[in-house]
Amino acid sequence: MFDAPLRKPMSLFGHTRTVVSSRHALIAPDGHVPSSFPGWKNATAFVLISPAMGADFSQIRVAFDLAGGNAGFPADEHEHVVYVEAGECGIELADETISLTDGGYIFLPWHTAFAITGNDETRVTLFRKVFEFQAGFEPPPMIFGTASTIPGEPFLGNPRAILQTLLPVDPRYDMAVNLFTYQPGATLPFVETHIMEHGLLMLSGQGVYRLEESYYPVTAGDVIWMAPYCPQWFVAMGDEPASYLYYKDVHRLP
Repeated sequence: MFDAPLRKPMSLFGHTRTVVSSRHALIAPDGHVPSSFPGWKNATAFVLISPAMGADFSQIRVAFDLAGGNAGFPADEHEHVVYVEAGECGIELADETISLTDGGYIFLPWHTAFAITGNDETRVTLFRKVFEFQAGFEPPPMIFGTASTIPGEPFLGNPRAILQTLLPVDPRYDMAVNLFTYQPGATLPFVETHIMEHGLLMLSGQGVYRLEESYYPVTAGDVIWMAPYCPQWFVAMGDEPASYLYYKDVHRLP
């Protein structure tokens, strides 16, 4: 898992690996800038993907300081998935608190008020989007679990590319959050071009990501946004497996 340094090195001649275009973005950790929101205590947000750049969802990293903290979210039309990158956190609901540790995750349906609590070792990534109601189906229920208990499946039969599906494959859910782990040299089998939008966090390892006509070296801590129909492809490189967490929208007619 990655952890942004408390003090970033000075950029040499204004260099950064960050690229933001109208159809994709690579947000490298050297450019992450904190935000603070009303009602949050000892908690900092890094809004890495949002509708401000053309996305239909937000991807936010939340960190807490030494004194511990609390990041609250109101009950509104948004649904959320919280994934614990490092440390442990609490998800405070109206009538209970759910504890999560490394690799823990929770799906929180629309109109659910909650707060994330943590300390200086806690790092979480949060996906946030407006829920798309589907006629004939009840809204999806809250679920939570730990990634280590989710069986991995070879992607399209390739045992060197393992996919873990964190949320149920169920038409009530209009979003999916998955983990993908590649052994060195493993790749996506073809250049994907599809309607589903992606938000991605590199958790470990390194590789090269193709986005449209550009090829980007990527490593742990990088965040990628892919608009619908952005051609995409990945190859893991180096001596260790590469793993990333990603979001996509699913189960709704365009």
